[in-house]
Amino acid sequence: VTREIDGGLQTLALDLPAVITTDLRLNEPRYAKLPNIMKAKKKPLDEKTPADFGVDMTSKQEIIKVVPPSERKAGIKVGSVDELVDKLKNEAKVI
Repeated sequence: VTREIDGGLQTLALDLPAVITTDLRLNEPRYAKLPNIMKAKKKPLDEKTPADFGVDMTSKQEIIKVVPPSERKAGIKVGSVDELVDKLKNEAKVI
């Protein structure tokens, strides 16, 4: 690990596991140049399937039953704030 100190850079060898932090300059983007973009367009792209890597993609889950959620009950309209407060104090089911 290389770290910045007052006199320059210091390189350390750490035993793992270790906690390492970074500063803001780590995420400076690299911008691609036009010639490199054109070269990348011409480069062939190998397409591979999961079978090429020996991976079996068949589903191992079985759907037993699908049930829709229960219907919601109709709400109650109140005429005033006082009536709402009374219903919340006396009739509300707090879980």
